[in-house]
Amino acid sequence: MTQALQDTARTSAHFAFDNSYARLPQHFFARQTPSQASEPWLIKLNEPLAAELGLDIEALKRDGAAIFSGNLVPEGADPLAMAYAGHQFGGFVPQLGDGRAILLGEVIDRDGQRRDIQLKGAGQTPFSRNGDGRAALGPVLREYIVSEAMHALGVPATRALAAVSTGQPVYREDVLPGAVFTRVAASHIRVGTFQFFAARDDADGVKALADYVIDRHYPDLKEAANPYLGLFEAVCDRQAALIARWLHVGFIHGVMNTDNMTISGETIDFGPCAFMDTYDPATVFSSIDQRGRYAYANQPGIGQWNLARLGETLLPLLGDDAETALEAANTVLKDYGERFQIHWLRGMREKIGLSSVEDGDLDLVQSLLALMQAQQADFTLTFRRLSHLAADGSAEPAFLGTFREPAAASEWLVRWRERLSLEMPSAAERAAAMLAVNPAFIPRNHRIEQVIAAAVEDADFSLFEALLTVLSRPYEEQPAFAAYMEPPKPEERVLQTFCGT
Repeated sequence: MTQALQDTARTSAHFAFDNSYARLPQHFFARQTPSQASEPWLIKLNEPLAAELGLDIEALKRDGAAIFSGNLVPEGADPLAMAYAGHQFGGFVPQLGDGRAILLGEVIDRDGQRRDIQLKGAGQTPFSRNGDGRAALGPVLREYIVSEAMHALGVPATRALAAVSTGQPVYREDVLPGAVFTRVAASHIRVGTFQFFAARDDADGVKALADYVIDRHYPDLKEAANPYLGLFEAVCDRQAALIARWLHVGFIHGVMNTDNMTISGETIDFGPCAFMDTYDPATVFSSIDQRGRYAYANQPGIGQWNLARLGETLLPLLGDDAETALEAANTVLKDYGERFQIHWLRGMREKIGLSSVEDGDLDLVQSLLALMQAQQADFTLTFRRLSHLAADGSAEPAFLGTFREPAAASEWLVRWRERLSLEMPSAAERAAAMLAVNPAFIPRNHRIEQVIAAAVEDADFSLFEALLTVLSRPYEEQPAFAAYMEPPKPEERVLQTFCGT
């Protein structure tokens, strides 16, 4: 690319950067220019998100391949790799950091919110630990699909702004086409970011980071009696609500390491994640989770464990002495469990059509889940078909057909209808409310694998586009895409997912 063309691209694709993280002390990050891609090609630009960020869509259509591959650093960017540590499957690593991700900078979106723009797979950084810093096409497409699906489902998550192929191979078990993923987040600060400074006994670094997080994400806490205790409480509550939402849609993160838990409360890092088909609380997809540490039902407890690690880093800020600080932190952690239960049960009530609170609601929900597990019922279809049944009794055969032994489900339906007799909303209102929280479409694993296979083997992105279209409206029926509602056939089942980007 000539200098003249570079200048044109900088002018036409303007990013209004205001890079506050880059103004923190130098040891918070390492400045790093992205590597060059040989033949970048723009696979996908998320035009609605680009509009939210105040970006020029037409300019990005022209110059997005160069920008989102890392070949062209937009004017005003201050590229850097963030430093952090983390517990990975319970074992502490004092230095991880962005080994294949480069933060271009921050923009203020049209709603006045600060958003990070980051390139994943843009080359080596000082934190790469002998890795190549690159990403393969398949994991890039997976992260694009799942992050946008989570957003459409109403689950807080990082977003996909663009996917670009690099024209260069990456070397894993096989030779694969390379790609770069552009991720947008409220921020990329993690529990592991705090751990990085605490592990070095850098009390000033922990405090500076906490002050920055309060200012950026929780400004109302600045006037609190103890802003740092308020910060810990706020992060715990956001994570309790987030993990409850994961369970409501059957999502399994797969790598809930402390470096994959954000302080903002967004879902981050869609590597070996997956959505359940058949309901089983012990479900694990991640190929590296050999002992089921991050199984579906373990996620709330792992969330609390991770937050305990955050609390440890904040102890010097939580009280006047060690005993007072520890007591305050433990109280917050205890409250996390109660908050999670409140968030989870509220959402489960909504999923089965309950708008009021009765003493037997928890048992009614747990009885349904136990039945679904014993009968190997599909998680998403069970609740979607129950939503239809709430308004139309003729939908009962379809609901019962979700179970191997329909008679067992019939017994639960008797209890459910008795409970609904205590509700005020009409049947039509109840069904509408249920359909708004029980999706018809999720990014089923076999569909994602079909997308990846078509793209990697045949450079065919039509399935990718179709799946994104379906998942952008997960709560609508979309008759033309009815096949996307169906669980996989036995030969289509995906039993393992893998880290990739």
